[in-house]
Amino acid sequence: MNKYESVIIINPNLEGEATKAVVTKISDLINNGGKVVSVEELGNKKLAYEIKKHKEGYYVVFKFEAKPDSITELERVYRITDEIIKFIVIKEEE
Repeated sequence: MNKYESVIIINPNLEGEATKAVVTKISDLINNGGKVVSVEELGNKKLAYEIKKHKEGYYVVFKFEAKPDSITELERVYRITDEIIKFIVIKEEE
């Protein structure tokens, strides 16, 4: 299993419960094929440039361990989840 870090930006217009639901959904998906080490919610921050007509977003950082083939599924779910406006997954160096 490799170590990864993923940052997602969630639509800032969501209610608190909806935001928590997205974070829980992603955590459960990661735990399905790996293990979440930490979840850090950074809150609303101003974006460097406008994304999908949003000037700010709710940032969440996941640190986790997973097999390389499960990253493809994770990114697919990121793309089809309407609440997520931007994401990135980075493999950490050993």
